Amino acid sequence: MTHTLRPSPTAILNPRNDATFKALFTQETPESKIALKDFLEAMLGKEITDLTLNPNEPAVDMLQELQMSFDVSVTFNDGERACIEMQSRRENYDYAVRAEIHAARLLNVNTQKGSNWHSESVYQISVLDFEFDKSDDKAAFKWYSMRSEDGKQLAKKLNVIFLDLVKIHKLLGSPIEKLSKIEKWGLFLSYADDERYVSYIKELSKNEEGLMNAQVSLGRMSQDEINWHRQNSIDTARRDYNSNMEYAIKTGLERGAHQKTVEATRNLLAMHILTNEQIAQALEISLDEVQALSQKN
Repeated sequence: MTHTLRPSPTAILNPRNDATFKALFTQETPESKIALKDFLEAMLGKEITDLTLNPNEPAVDMLQELQMSFDVSVTFNDGERACIEMQSRRENYDYAVRAEIHAARLLNVNTQKGSNWHSESVYQISVLDFEFDKSDDKAAFKWYSMRSEDGKQLAKKLNVIFLDLVKIHKLLGSPIEKLSKIEKWGLFLSYADDERYVSYIKELSKNEEGLMNAQVSLGRMSQDEINWHRQNSIDTARRDYNSNMEYAIKTGLERGAHQKTVEATRNLLAMHILTNEQIAQALEISLDEVQALSQKN
C-alpha cells in the first residue's frame, strides 16, 4: 500500500496555505486562469479583458523555505498592476504599515521612466486568515487609498485591499443569492477544504464561472501527492517555528522574572531588616538561594 498524506480520497487541499493559494491561481491551465481573472474582477470591481502573470518566486512546483514569497503578481492589459497574497497567520508586526510599503514598492516598479510622473494604478491585495481590524466587526472587505482629511481622493494610484476571512465566517450558511461575489470567494477560500460543507460550497460555486473553475483546479491539485507533501512540509515548518517562538518567549519571561527576584532579594538583604528565612518566605524562593546571595553581598 502506497503511503499518502491525503487524509481521504476526497480530501481537498487547504487554499489558505500559501503555496496552495498561489498554485490555485498560477497553473498553466484554463481553469486556473479563469479563476484568477474572476477573483481579481471581484476584488477590484472592474472588468479585466486580459492579464499577464509576472515572474515571481517561488515557482508553483518548487518547495523551499518559508522565507520565500508566495505572492501572485499580475499586470493588466491597461498597464495596472496587482499583487495578491494569502496571509494565513498574524505575525508580530503592523500589517497596515507592511501593506503600505508593499504597495509603494509596487507603484515604484510600475512607474515609467521618463520626463513626467506617469504611472498606472497598483493594488496590494491581502487575503487574511485572521481578524485585522477588531474595531469593525462587520466589514470583511476594506479598500484603502490616499485621501485628504476632508475625504478628497488624491490620485488613487496606490491602493491597499484587505479581505478578512474571519469576518467572512459569519456568513457561512447564508442564502447564496444574498451573497456578493467577494463574499462567495471568501467563503470558498475559507471552507473549500472542509468536508462538512461540501454541499454548500458546491451550491455556492454553481453558476459562478470563476468559482467553478477554482473548484476544478483545486480538486485536480488535490489528486497530486506532491502537493500534500508541500502543504504538510509548510504546516510542519510553521508549527516548529511557532513552538520555538513560544519556548523562547517563555524562557525569556522566566529568566526575566528570576532576575527580578534576585534583585529584590539583594535589596532586602542590604536593608538588614528581615532575616534570611523571612526574605525566602516573602519572595517564595528557597532559603539556600537567599543564603547564597547573602554571602555574595
